This record gives sequence, structure tokens and C-alpha cells, in this order.
Amino acid sequence: MTKKTDKTEPFAQDAAKEEATAASAAQETEAAQSVVTGPVDDAEQESYTLTAEEFAAAKAHIETITKEKDETVALLQRIQADFDNFRRRNASVRLDSYEEGKRDVVKELLPALDSLERALESIPADQAIWRDGIVLVQRQMLDALKKLGLEEIESDCKFDPTKHEAVMREKADGKDSGEIVVVLQKGYRMGDRIIRHCMVKVAE
Repeated sequence: MTKKTDKTEPFAQDAAKEEATAASAAQETEAAQSVVTGPVDDAEQESYTLTAEEFAAAKAHIETITKEKDETVALLQRIQADFDNFRRRNASVRLDSYEEGKRDVVKELLPALDSLERALESIPADQAIWRDGIVLVQRQMLDALKKLGLEEIESDCKFDPTKHEAVMREKADGKDSGEIVVVLQKGYRMGDRIIRHCMVKVAE
């Protein structure tokens, strides 16, 4: 009996070693599989611990970048505001120049308009054909000037120094002092600008 037991013990030990080796191999295989098939983002999720000096330096760098960003935004806003102001001023100047140019052109044409009126007054009554032709030209010229904003200054009223220019004063029956007696030259305005005052004779 004793000899039989001695023969079976080595076989039992060998079987135990084989089982342990198989278990170890299985564990290594599982570990290898976990490494291969494990999460890819493990490296991205790594955390770092900063020292107090490194944290202070990082904080100062962030504050510097934030300050530079704020200054850049403020500068861009000022540039945008300056450009908007320039654009408005430029539009205003361009409009003023255009209106001033129209007034200068119309003012240069007023003597020709006066000449047409004097021509109508001097045409004899038997020259109706000539008169009708001049009236047509005068009407066309007035229509064109009115499209540019020309308006005649009223003269059937009392003298107004902002609109009229008194070159003569005389007593007139049926007229109160300061009333306009005769219009010597018509006056015109464009909008709120007087381009030529009305030249008048005023009652004393």
C-alpha cells in the first residue's frame, strides 16, 4: 500500500502544475485582450498635476491673452465707429456739394431767365408768333429749373429784409409804409436758401 501511494503522488503534483500553468496562460491572454480591445481614449483622459509655480504661470498667461483679446475687440469697435462717422460725414459733404453745385448752376441761368422776361415785355402786340415762341422757351426753362428746386420769392407782401432788397423808397397812394410797390427784379430760392433777393421799391 505504501509503495502504491508513492507512485500516485508525482502524477497528482504534475496535474496540479499543469492546471496552474493553464490558469496563468488564460490570465495573460485576457490581459492581452484587454490591452488590445481596451478604450482608446485612456491616454487622452490622463490628468496632470501642476506645481504652484506652474499654475501661477499658466494663470498669468491666460490673463494676458484675455487682456489682449479685450484690447483688440475695443480697438476694432473704435475703428468701426470711426469708419461709420467718416461714412456719414462723407455722405453729408457729398450731398452738400451736390446741392451747392445745383444752386451755382441755377444762379448762373437766372440772367438768361430775366432776359426772356424783358424780351416778352418788349415784343409788339402784332408779333404774336415771336411772343409765343419766347413764351414756350421761357416755360421750358422754368420747368427745368423748378425740377432742380427753384422757387420764386413772393413779392405781394410787406418788405422782408431776409427775402427782399429795397433799392428805392417812395410815397404810394393806397400803400402802407413798408409795403412793396414795384418789383424791379424777381428773387428766387432753392429750399431754405435764398440764391437771389427780390429787388423792390418800397412805400414810405
